[in-house]
Amino acid sequence: MQPKYVVGIDLGTTNSGVAYAEPGSVTDPHQLPPVSLFAVPQLANPGEVRDEALLASSLYLAGPMDFPEGSTGLPWESAEDYVVGRLALTRGIESMGRLVTSAKSWLSHSGVDRTGPILPPNAPDGVPRISPVEASRRYLEHIRHAWDYKMPDAQFTEQNVLVTVPASFDAVARELTLKATEEAGYRNIVLLEEPQAAFYAWIERHPDWRERVHVGDLILVVDIGGGTTDFTLIAVTEENGALKLERVAVGEHILLGGDNIDLALARFVEQELASRNTKLDAMQLHALWQRCRVAKEKLFEEGSTEEEPVTIPGRGTALVGGTIRARLRRADVVRIVIDGFLPVVSSNEMPQRQRRVGLQEIGLPYAADPAITKHLARFLRQQASAAEHGSIRRSSSGFACPTHVLFNGGVLRSGIVRERILDVLNTWLDEEGMGRALALPGEDLMHAVARGAAYYGLARQGQGVRIRGGIARTYYVGIESAMPAVPGMPAPLKALTVAPFGMEEGSDVRLPQSEFGLIVGEPAEFRFFASAVRKNDPAGLMIEDIRGDLEELSPVEVNLPADDNAGQLIPVTLETVVTETGLLQLWCVARDGRRWKLEFNVREKVAA
Repeated sequence: MQPKYVVGIDLGTTNSGVAYAEPGSVTDPHQLPPVSLFAVPQLANPGEVRDEALLASSLYLAGPMDFPEGSTGLPWESAEDYVVGRLALTRGIESMGRLVTSAKSWLSHSGVDRTGPILPPNAPDGVPRISPVEASRRYLEHIRHAWDYKMPDAQFTEQNVLVTVPASFDAVARELTLKATEEAGYRNIVLLEEPQAAFYAWIERHPDWRERVHVGDLILVVDIGGGTTDFTLIAVTEENGALKLERVAVGEHILLGGDNIDLALARFVEQELASRNTKLDAMQLHALWQRCRVAKEKLFEEGSTEEEPVTIPGRGTALVGGTIRARLRRADVVRIVIDGFLPVVSSNEMPQRQRRVGLQEIGLPYAADPAITKHLARFLRQQASAAEHGSIRRSSSGFACPTHVLFNGGVLRSGIVRERILDVLNTWLDEEGMGRALALPGEDLMHAVARGAAYYGLARQGQGVRIRGGIARTYYVGIESAMPAVPGMPAPLKALTVAPFGMEEGSDVRLPQSEFGLIVGEPAEFRFFASAVRKNDPAGLMIEDIRGDLEELSPVEVNLPADDNAGQLIPVTLETVVTETGLLQLWCVARDGRRWKLEFNVREKVAA
């Protein structure tokens, strides 16, 4: 059946959002179908299901006495031993040892077993744990069931679905995200980077975008969410007289965001309580952390009061332990956020590395330096200026100089935060002798990524503008020559062009004209090469001499599965796919249809 909708899902660290569009709803080729938000039904209180604009990315592992019997059922299923969404978050504040949060951040943590039962990390004895993949699966599964419940005539598995990930996710995190979608019953999923999705949302909301940006402009996307900070640069170029958007630089994955700010506020309140001889244990601090997040959001709203009450349960029962009460003042929130996380720094001031203690608790690898402005300076000073791309607008010192800034993420709903970032950036640009950057007006920062993902689904069908991101190098795979053995000398190695320079992300190349022998069933090394200067080599070209212009990447060592005898050589043709998230996938296709996949990130630096 032909899909009726494109569905965009922002699988967020703190909240997840869903948006959709109907490609066939308009007949005018100059008019885009509208993008709509999907309100997600979820438990707001025991026995109360309510549509919410966002699904809280929280999961509560319920104990036998946590909820009245039958009160956690949903319209599409009976009561489970866990709760997802708003109720999970509010109940989890009272019992943090059963609350799973930040699954997305754990999914990107290479220092732990991301498929193992490690969440909640502070779960007491007797409380089951789940993996980050399993938590993500349950959020995604909830969205699928909610869609089917509200859209019974357009089943979820029959739609075109796009799920967003941070631009800086590593290959494993992306693969595990796909695994979570598959286990949640999703089919034919496309992954899209969050900063690109945010920019697509801006295009969708501003049909006159061509009048707002011009050739030569450089757009900085600043995305500060609940758990991460991401930076991306998008250049405005020209092709055949038409404006073209091109993603030219992506920053590293920075575990620094709203969670850090909320903890800083909780620590501030904790110190005030300590001055009144009220000390908090670890569980109370976790509860205070969540309460401060709610208070911060209220204090940052327009027309807010000057202070908000913060209450957490005392030790023991409510009758014995009582309730601990404090207040969070707006002036203190602004001071902590602005001075602590967005200080005025030089563009040459890089994030500090903290001296590490030999033994540590297993936890998320948060950024050692909380100064977001320092991380931005490093991105513009080092990563962007080192990028092999002529579209980046730079000063004479090599500093990347944006002309516009697009803000995204819950932290940036505050005008005070947006103004500070823009002021610091423009100070740097003034010092570089470059023009000041302007903020691109944006709306609905909490839903932009989901909206942009849905818009990209339309663009894939020719109903919108696509941000182009052609690869900056030509890529090759090593082919061992079929030559007689010579004592003391390995067989000569050739290089086959598998991804030509400028190959668009989201595109593929098939090379059916030549067959090669693929070793399966035993460990084998696959060697890959890249060149930044050989820009005219077409896909399928064989390079006899790999010396000189080719630089070798880290080899891929893998044991490809075999159905029968190990070590057999299977004739295969090759297919290359560059995904929307920057992975080069080399597929080896046998005559009987069997397929094996090799992949690496085309945005990672070439090994020295």
